[in-house]
Amino acid sequence: MPCRDSYGYALTTSREAAAAYDRGLGDLLRLRGGGAEAVATAVALDPTFAVGHATLALLGHEMCLNVDLDARLRDAELHANRATERERSHVHAVAAHVRGDSRPLLQHLRTHQRDALLLSAAVPTIAFAGATEVPEEAWDLVERAIPAYGDDWWFTGLLAFVRQEQRRFDEAMDLSCRSLAVEPAAGHSAHARAHAHYETGDHRVGLAWMDSWVTGSGRRTESLSHFSWHAALHELSLGDLDAVRRRHDTQLRPELGLGCRALVDTGSLLFRWAITPGAEDVPGLEEVAAVAGRGVLERPATPFLAMHAAVVLLALEDGPGLDRLATYAQAHPNPTHREVVAPLARALRRLVDGRAGAAADELAALAVAARRLGGSDAQREIVEEARIAALLRADRYDEARQLIDARLDRRASTRDRWWLASIASGEADGVALDRQGDLVER
Repeated sequence: MPCRDSYGYALTTSREAAAAYDRGLGDLLRLRGGGAEAVATAVALDPTFAVGHATLALLGHEMCLNVDLDARLRDAELHANRATERERSHVHAVAAHVRGDSRPLLQHLRTHQRDALLLSAAVPTIAFAGATEVPEEAWDLVERAIPAYGDDWWFTGLLAFVRQEQRRFDEAMDLSCRSLAVEPAAGHSAHARAHAHYETGDHRVGLAWMDSWVTGSGRRTESLSHFSWHAALHELSLGDLDAVRRRHDTQLRPELGLGCRALVDTGSLLFRWAITPGAEDVPGLEEVAAVAGRGVLERPATPFLAMHAAVVLLALEDGPGLDRLATYAQAHPNPTHREVVAPLARALRRLVDGRAGAAADELAALAVAARRLGGSDAQREIVEEARIAALLRADRYDEARQLIDARLDRRASTRDRWWLASIASGEADGVALDRQGDLVER
């Protein structure tokens, strides 16, 4: 009898390697630490295990793990010849995705809907940047897979994330709670619940629940910095800047071994904190840049990483870095890099150069296209916040007020009300960049 993973797919490998791989798959779907190590163990037990090699390549590409991508893809493609049709399709999908073409991955999922790892990779969530151009494409993937998964706890959490993106928040909360009742450590489900709290302005309850989960059932979660980021968003929205500072100092300092999450979580938090009215002594982003490295900042693998890289380069007032990012993205085979990342980098370069009005106009032109960058609505808000900063620097207060009013229509936010109050009192003078590159109020 062939070895099989938890979703019933055959694995062409030894029984010991299959067990290690399936253990790693379970950890990855829970967002629990040890997943990549378990997959690496499977490959060590069987160096001819094609899906194991492909999985390490996927994790290296998406999560900035220290993986030799070329070697893993080469071995995956070499050994896929002896594997099943599903495994060959899986390997081809991963190889194409890593090289910039996600179409084979999406085609693979039409035939192999229970390939949970690749479904997770295709949908922009906490773990992966996604493989679709707009959220509706990812939603369709998940909707079509409902019959294949039934009441599976992991899929229920993924569906909860989709529902909150569709602004069906009550359904999202119900689904996430149902999943967590079966698997209390289900990271995707906890993540969906975090978004539902934030998007409905339920900041105090969401913050209390988040702090209790990360110290309880979710304590083994590998991406705890992202949950800390969610908690900090609640604190920012409540206007508790002292709490934001404590959160950063204890859980989100970039030197805590956060890897790419230092760019995505710490970098975006520091940017948003720095442009908050009344913020003082906000830490600079030099350490974030050092942890991320020039390669990630100027040649990011995904549009999602590129969005965060661009904002960090803006905060550092690194115009040449933004130029290099724009040049890299303009020549990239992925159309989202060319059509969204490149103009985003150029718009933020305008802001560095003091051309705030031009930056605001170019960012406005990207308002809809920014959905293609991947991630969640809450993460993509940094593009909107950069636009607000540009409008304030350009003294275009009426336009800034309209954007902020629209945000307050979506959810409560003390921070947004501070922005409106500063405009109304005539005290808003935008934001500027000091000589050290830190964002400060002007």
